[in-house]
Amino acid sequence: MEPQLATLERDAPSGQDWLHEVKFDGYRSQIIRDDDGVRIFTRRGLDWTAKYRDLVKAAGELNAESAIIDGEIVVLDEAGHSDFGELRRAITARQHDLYFVAFDLLHLNGHDLRDMPLIDRRDILEALVPPRQRIQFSQVLPGDAKSIFHLIDQAGLEGMVSKRKDSVYRSGNSTAWLKIKSYAVDEYDLLGVEREPGKPAFALMAERSTGRYVGAAFITLNREMRERLWQRVQEHSGPGPKGMKRPATQWVKPGLVGRVKHMRGEEDLRHASLQDFREE
Repeated sequence: MEPQLATLERDAPSGQDWLHEVKFDGYRSQIIRDDDGVRIFTRRGLDWTAKYRDLVKAAGELNAESAIIDGEIVVLDEAGHSDFGELRRAITARQHDLYFVAFDLLHLNGHDLRDMPLIDRRDILEALVPPRQRIQFSQVLPGDAKSIFHLIDQAGLEGMVSKRKDSVYRSGNSTAWLKIKSYAVDEYDLLGVEREPGKPAFALMAERSTGRYVGAAFITLNREMRERLWQRVQEHSGPGPKGMKRPATQWVKPGLVGRVKHMRGEEDLRHASLQDFREE
């Protein structure tokens, strides 16, 4: 069943009509339990049951004849934060490190719950999921949205998801579910600068450890820093990386490093801006 998807927003919604949860950095998945046993599907509908032996066993021990549970498969680090970088390794070599964080219940014992208000679906789900097991319940965070997001950002978490308490479950994009992401600042190697008259300028960035192209960052530097950047780009002019073909790009030799503000929890740069740069 296609999952309901949250709409990305810059600010958290205010008011008492919303629930707020931590946004986990993992693989969105659905557990389906019926007469055929337990199966686990990815967000795109792929059957990954064979990859999740321990989670399948845990789902088979739930006190239910049948169920469809929506959630996120994660690996937690020592601080209890989801660690996307370790997820693939855990799937192949460390099954005991995998957890399923359950946040919605679509079907239970032959009953379709999708037209019930979210707050009622979650009450049933919480009663179904035993505490401190491999399948965990995603708890609601107490307090107002602004304060919650501030704490999430300070803790270095990816962000939060806000959901209308009275919302029904519908597949596809939804404005009843909103995701608000935190930002991080990291260093990347500068590959080149893309400049066209009358258009914003972008810095093309690569991962420092691997040299992998990760995307473009909007150049928001002040005038003095922009002019210094243009000068350094001219001085370090060089050929483009193999296979990289982009118009209006001035490529540079290795040696320029940029500080980029970007959304946490994304494999490539998203909503990114160049904050500063230095010469190695």
